[in-house]
Amino acid sequence: MKETAAGFIAKSTIKAGDKEHRRKINFNINRYNAAVPLGKKQFSNVMLARERAKNVKWRAIETLDQQLEEFERTITARGAKVIWALDTGEALAAIGKICDEKACKTVVKSKSMVTEEIHLNQFLEKRGIESVETDLGEYIQQLDGEPPYHIITPAMHKNKEDIARLFADKLGVPQGLTPEELTKVARQNLRDKFVQAEIGVTGANFIVADVGGIALTENEGNARLSCAWPKTHIVIVGLEKVIPSMQDLALFWPLLSTYGTGQKVTVYNSLVTGPRQPGETDGPEEMYVILLDNGRTNLLQAPTREALYCIRCGACLNACPVYKNIGGHAYETTYSGPIGKVITPHLRGMKEYKHLSYASSLCGNCTEVCPVRINLHELLMENRHEAVVTGESSLSERIAWKMWRQASLNRKMMNLANGNIKNKVVNTIFKGWKQHRDELHFSQKTFNEMWAEKKKSL
Repeated sequence: MKETAAGFIAKSTIKAGDKEHRRKINFNINRYNAAVPLGKKQFSNVMLARERAKNVKWRAIETLDQQLEEFERTITARGAKVIWALDTGEALAAIGKICDEKACKTVVKSKSMVTEEIHLNQFLEKRGIESVETDLGEYIQQLDGEPPYHIITPAMHKNKEDIARLFADKLGVPQGLTPEELTKVARQNLRDKFVQAEIGVTGANFIVADVGGIALTENEGNARLSCAWPKTHIVIVGLEKVIPSMQDLALFWPLLSTYGTGQKVTVYNSLVTGPRQPGETDGPEEMYVILLDNGRTNLLQAPTREALYCIRCGACLNACPVYKNIGGHAYETTYSGPIGKVITPHLRGMKEYKHLSYASSLCGNCTEVCPVRINLHELLMENRHEAVVTGESSLSERIAWKMWRQASLNRKMMNLANGNIKNKVVNTIFKGWKQHRDELHFSQKTFNEMWAEKKKSL
């Protein structure tokens, strides 16, 4: 617990003071903020669309077992194989077995946060299998040996000069290439990998229960190539991504694109319902869908289960004043920003990650921008409450709040402890408050005292 909290505090302290880092991410977030209002114009009533989306996700999560079983029945009828994985170990074991059966040497992989969650690339590399990220942002991050920085924009913290230097260093291309030239270099390198790979790996933006399909939304076409060129397609997806009907995509695809990038709809939207069927000319010969739990059922039975409605648009990250100052890597988790603070303690342990729920101003901006109206700031409070009632708070913290409560409930005591006394208690005795904050300066008189004086003067 102390190690993870200390790592977060150390990294966030450094990044908060790095003005160049903040300039880069705020430049990109400002571009996002300019685009989103344009995307919202496609909705005649965007609040109604968000409310309907929340209701659909509520239904999906409340009937999760039924929805997933319907998905499994339908997609297996078309020749796909569904694997239920309780945790990272089971998911990786299943993937390793498939790779062994196919004598796999190369895997092409589209952008997927759940594969980052189980550290798939590192697992494959240890087995001597080349795993190639085919999303441009993920490709940049893989070249630099870094995890994704943002759910939607993996290399948000890099500018074009940073990427040009990286390509020159890692790929031996000339210095100072333009963004267009850098993209052409990446495309040329990746096209060869699509042809060579025995297995393609994708995530899924949605699991569509009624038609037994996985829905993918993207702007580069690399996900389509990853699941169409190789003979074997592996999908790795969290249980919570389910939606009941294909008809729901007409609502969720535009919401995801608008709140993710500001587009009305992304360039490529695909619904994959199984491997190549008789008479079809393209597509994989085999398809596996790994449904991953990995702590999600912990969320399902927690007061914070609403977090399972998340469609991974990244809007809450872009809105969060903490994220905008410290960036994605400071969190040291797969999922950063407000949604990461809510779900990570349940996915990876409250004891080790409770500190994330305290790294928030509770301004509510994350809730305001969420396309499925998750009450994120309230869920952060639920996490804080759970950490306390399960004994994950320190003795000094419990004593401090008990003393504060007793004093707050006693009007005479609050009036007696004037500003100087309160300042001394908070700023001197409870030193933890000042480690990462400015000193508190209480008023010399309480409102109650000032009100009493005003009444006397009338």
